[in-house]
Amino acid sequence: MHINADFSKKVILHYDQIEWLPSPMVGVDRRMLDRIGNEVARATSIVRYAPNSKFSSHIHSGGEEFLVLDGIFQDEHGDYPAGSYIRNFPTSSHTPGSDQGCIIFVKLWQFDLEDRTPVKIDMNKIHSITSIERPAVDITPLYQDTRETVQMEIWQPNANIQIDLPDGGEFLVLDGSFTDGDDTLIKHSWMRVPIDGNLNATSGPKGARLWVKMGHIPYAQAPNGI
Repeated sequence: MHINADFSKKVILHYDQIEWLPSPMVGVDRRMLDRIGNEVARATSIVRYAPNSKFSSHIHSGGEEFLVLDGIFQDEHGDYPAGSYIRNFPTSSHTPGSDQGCIIFVKLWQFDLEDRTPVKIDMNKIHSITSIERPAVDITPLYQDTRETVQMEIWQPNANIQIDLPDGGEFLVLDGSFTDGDDTLIKHSWMRVPIDGNLNATSGPKGARLWVKMGHIPYAQAPNGI
């Protein structure tokens, strides 16, 4: 399966226009944003857990990165409310589910396979800092290594946001909205910008809060054998 698998192209997906598709587990549905592979895949998705649904225990051979968008995600390691940012490194395992139901944004098979750094951050409990280069933007750092930078950004209302992206980037709207050309991205809409791309956006009248990842597009890969 290949969905938005050409990383040389810009992609914009509007949350309210993406179909929910059932996963192999009853009660767990997903909106596929990009994907290379079938059930074992390099994938970016929005996943919805119905109340009292769960996946069976499994190992993340290629790592898993996720952000809880709504509700409470759970596994044997703890409960993760909306605003939780988690990185489960390659070879880690868990049994994910949700008693009350939840929605998460998740990326699979997108780690350095030697990475063994666990990350568990509640974004509700850490402070942001104002960007020196972009004074209309407050930044909450989430993760950084030689391959990528991950952060939450808050854009002031009606601000022009310009970012050069020599190694590409991804933007997921958490709250508010922004326009890019003729497109208006609302809550939970997603954009992927290719290598040597740029962002020239204007935040909406209520501003915007986004999950942002930059620098990782050159490392796009698929699981072995796919």
